[in-house]
Amino acid sequence: MNKQKLATKIWESANKMRSKIEANEYKDYILGFIFYKYLSTYEVQKLKEQGFTQEDIEALDEEDAEIVKYVREEVGYFIAYKDLFSTWLKMGKDFDVSNVTDALSAFNRLINPSHKKVYEGIFNTLQTGLSKLGESSASRTKAISDLIHLIKDIPMDGRQDYDVVGFIYEYLISMFAANAGKKAGEFYTPYEVSLLMSEIVANHLKDRTEIEIYDPTSGSGSLLINIGRSVAKHIDDERNIKYYAQELKQNTYNLTRMNLVMRGILPANIITRNGDTLEDDWPYFDETSPTETYNPLYVDAVVSNPPYSQHWDPSNKETDPRYARFGIAPKAKADYAFLLHDLYHIKPNGIMTIVLPHGVLFRGGEEGEIRKNLIEQNHIDAIIGLPGNIFFGTSIPTIIMVLKQKRENTDILIVDASKGFIKDGKNNKLRASDIKKIVDTLAVRDDIDKFSRKISREEIRRNEYNLNIPRYVDSSEGEEKWDLYASMFGGIPMSEIDELCEYWSAFPGLQEALFTKGEGPYTELAVSNVEQTVDEHPAIKAFISNFKSAFGDFDSFLKSELITNMATLNISKEEDILNTAIFTRLDSIPLINRYEAFQLLHDEWEKTSVDLEIIQTEGFDAVKKVNPNMVIKKKDGKEEEVQEGWSGHIIPFELVQRTLLVDEYEALKQIEGRLAEISSDYAEILDSLTEEEKDSSVTNESNDAFVAKEVGERLKEIYADVDTQEIKALKAYSTLSKKADKLAFISEHDDVVWSNMEPNKDGTYAKKAVNAYLAELQSSFVFPEDSFEAKVVRVSKLMAEEKEAKAKAKADAAALHIKTKETIESLSDEQALELLEQKWIVPLTESIKQLPNSVIHVLVDKIKALSEKYAVTYSAVESEIQETESTLTALINELNGNEYDMKGLSELMALLKGE
Repeated sequence: MNKQKLATKIWESANKMRSKIEANEYKDYILGFIFYKYLSTYEVQKLKEQGFTQEDIEALDEEDAEIVKYVREEVGYFIAYKDLFSTWLKMGKDFDVSNVTDALSAFNRLINPSHKKVYEGIFNTLQTGLSKLGESSASRTKAISDLIHLIKDIPMDGRQDYDVVGFIYEYLISMFAANAGKKAGEFYTPYEVSLLMSEIVANHLKDRTEIEIYDPTSGSGSLLINIGRSVAKHIDDERNIKYYAQELKQNTYNLTRMNLVMRGILPANIITRNGDTLEDDWPYFDETSPTETYNPLYVDAVVSNPPYSQHWDPSNKETDPRYARFGIAPKAKADYAFLLHDLYHIKPNGIMTIVLPHGVLFRGGEEGEIRKNLIEQNHIDAIIGLPGNIFFGTSIPTIIMVLKQKRENTDILIVDASKGFIKDGKNNKLRASDIKKIVDTLAVRDDIDKFSRKISREEIRRNEYNLNIPRYVDSSEGEEKWDLYASMFGGIPMSEIDELCEYWSAFPGLQEALFTKGEGPYTELAVSNVEQTVDEHPAIKAFISNFKSAFGDFDSFLKSELITNMATLNISKEEDILNTAIFTRLDSIPLINRYEAFQLLHDEWEKTSVDLEIIQTEGFDAVKKVNPNMVIKKKDGKEEEVQEGWSGHIIPFELVQRTLLVDEYEALKQIEGRLAEISSDYAEILDSLTEEEKDSSVTNESNDAFVAKEVGERLKEIYADVDTQEIKALKAYSTLSKKADKLAFISEHDDVVWSNMEPNKDGTYAKKAVNAYLAELQSSFVFPEDSFEAKVVRVSKLMAEEKEAKAKAKADAAALHIKTKETIESLSDEQALELLEQKWIVPLTESIKQLPNSVIHVLVDKIKALSEKYAVTYSAVESEIQETESTLTALINELNGNEYDMKGLSELMALLKGE
């Protein structure tokens, strides 16, 4: 089971198990147990690396002071054998809630003093919340037992260094956030927003060898982790990244520490604090003596997603160095207080990104003064408007503000990214291509129509320091324009054709081939088949040819990167390498949207990177492995996990079947195709039934399906009514009992084909043979094609065919499934490499090949739309209306009636004439 499936399975089960407990609370329990499992596994793993045997592990006891000292120095804490997560699992029915409470208390007592800041009190939320898992000790024990068995399969044995546990932890946090409503904002920044901020920061820090990053409202720590991951793509040693985190709420602060530790970050690189960011500046002081030890730390990057428009106490903050230069935020809205705190802690060459509500861009009063000072002192580097409804628990529009201490330029880049997203359930979500476009735009500070613009300080001053995005970037599509003359008299305005100038520039001569050469400002479509004219034009053919040439070696490039170098390539950096290769090839190709190409790459890379992580961790033989396919099924009213066949560890079964087991695969598909045709045939016959025929007891109550039993009964009745001369004779023969009578009947009746039956030795025919022949004659009777009887016969035959086809499909599918399993397990290296190529490379290259066709399709649609827009003129419509009115008037004049009829007709005539 891959990490996505495992994470989904755990979430679905956990969401059911939490019952009435709020998602915001239950997350602390399951995430706490996952972390405890991680620490237990990590301790055992480290000790085994030091030569400890299983017997030594089982001897771990708190009473052994020497071993406690050794383990604490090695891993930073001590967990006795009886308290290990794995021991809980082995206890079975002997497990009790007290085992957990005792273990958590012992953990807090046995932390290495040098690791106190990282681990002390980290399980407090879990420990105090256990009472909510049940009203009695027995019910709490069961709830905890269910929880620890739910997460027992999460791999944490060190071999899974592609971070399965981290992925699952982050996934569960996001899912709990999605279900926690407004409280989600307290602990979670959506991954895509976090990634956007991370990439902006990483691009700024990419040339540094040692980096310190800080989040003063750290929540679950996911924002810090994503920053670290993005920065790590540009740094050789991830141990040179130091993480500072501060969080006000105790339970969320614990999440921060857990998340950072489980990502394999060295405890020495984790500096955290549970405190009020606005009330007490940090980092950095010794909490035992804040005033005497105050020595502010300046870091390379500060990132934050603080609570929006929160109340705070600005009293006595005038001399606080964080705010003294710019002003004090109003007590009802702490947004600028958080921003100024972040800005204060970045180095002169540092950077900060912060998520804030739109109001900080235009609200007046104290906020207006702070904004003015930030602009005049040249700290605001960029403002990014995000899509609405992108955060859990709030639909308000938000921004990311990017600030620096020292800047060479004095303008501010405004980016309206509010239109780039996809719907994801109730929320909007940034796509990878949206993030890439924003980051690239910030890197080169581009002016892009309807997306971004650099604003001078002079223009901002003229606008009285109002930074509201629509003042500077208009991302609206605008209303469709209509040309009055063309609407009245026809023709296509040249001004609207000129709006397609980028196409005419890219495809010389195409405009002239499509439109007539007029002298005035209007023209006409010169061809009847736009698609054919476009497809056959030399400029279009050259465009496609140039694209093919640019990507001619792309397949071999991908094979070299992904296949040849799969064991050694740097997975975290490879997507950028592949993207650069695509963008470089597109440099000479006009019109193609490079971010559309990037999205195609990203969609495939998300799958490919997981495979590469597995191969680099487990070795190439992982390609030749299969896993039990586990599914949840109900049995006796209870859900349980059962195996249902197998699935490829890396290679999908269907890919193997389509590639190496073609004959069996195609044969099965043919049967499945026939079954689909039979379903269509049923629907066709149902549609043809009259209401009377539907009431004839061959369909179900809703008349949308045939009932096999009823069809069979009706068929017997239909056949019983069939009566031909031969059938009559056979029925008469079957009433005879004497041999002589039978022989005489046979000789007298040549209307029966007696040779179609097997005779007895005495020349007569047995009743069984006669009845069988009767049934054969009746069933072979041909009814009129559209008769009800013919339809029932057809349905009966379809049902018999369907039954046989389903049985064969089931047997063939089972046989093919086993053969596929055996094929994967016996793959040669060459076959395995070919399958990886089919999985990783072919889908990407095939989708990229379609990019030119997409451009051409859009152009054709635009041309057709222009032609159709003015195809029917207002004059023609008016003329048609007048003709219709004239015809109607003439018809009315011919009508006669009584006095009241004529008055009604007179009034109708007046309305038609507009009187």
